[in-house]
Amino acid sequence: MISVLLADDQALVRAGFRALLNAEPDIRVVAEAADGLEAVKQTQQTHPDVVLMDIRMPGVDGLEATKRIAADPALAETRVVILTTFELDEYVFEALRTGASGFLVKDTEPVELLRGVRAVAAGDALLSPSVTRRVIGEFAGKGALGRPIARPAQLDLLTDREREVLVLVAEGLSNDEIATRLVISPATAKTHVSRTMIKLAARDRAQLVVYAYEAGLIRPGWLT
Repeated sequence: MISVLLADDQALVRAGFRALLNAEPDIRVVAEAADGLEAVKQTQQTHPDVVLMDIRMPGVDGLEATKRIAADPALAETRVVILTTFELDEYVFEALRTGASGFLVKDTEPVELLRGVRAVAAGDALLSPSVTRRVIGEFAGKGALGRPIARPAQLDLLTDREREVLVLVAEGLSNDEIATRLVISPATAKTHVSRTMIKLAARDRAQLVVYAYEAGLIRPGWLT
C-alpha cells in the first residue's frame, strides 16, 4: 500500500486529490496539511511514501517544507512531488535541488497523477524528458535562482561509463532505455545508476538530473 500525504492550502484541491487517490486499491491518503509547517510535522509523524506538496502555501511554503523533509535522515524513504500551476516555475528547479523527486502540474490528467504517485513510490524520478528540458534548462542555465553553476568535485569519482549513464539519466531515460542505448543489460544499467547515485550522494534520480546540469555535463537546450 502506497501512503500519501497531501499538502495544499486549498481544501477543495485536497478533497479532489484525496477522492481520486483513495479510490485506488493500492494507494491511501494518510494525512493532510494546509501549510508547509504542518506538512513537515505530519510527514514526521506518519512517514508517508509520497508527499504531494503545493509549492505556494502561507507561512512555511512548499519549498522550505521540502528542504526540511529532505534534510531529515528519518524521512529518507519519503519522496516529495511538487504541485505547481505552471511548468516553468522558478521554484521547481530549486525544489529539485533540495530533494524533491519531481513535480506535477495541478491540472494534470487523473491517470497521470496516479501513474506519477506509483512511479515515485517505486523510486523513479517524476521528470519526463520534455519537461526536464524546459524546466531545468530554463533555470540551470542562469544558475539556480541567481547562483553560479560549479563543477562538483565528486564528479571525479565517476568512471567514464558512469558519467555516460549520468547524462542519459539527465535525458530522462529509464534503466531499460539506458541499456538499449549503451547495448548493455538492464541489470547492468541499474547497477551503474545505483553506483552513480551512491558516489554523488544523490537522494534519487531527480537529483542526478540536477547534478548533471550543475556539473556541466548537460547544457540548456540540449536535444533541441
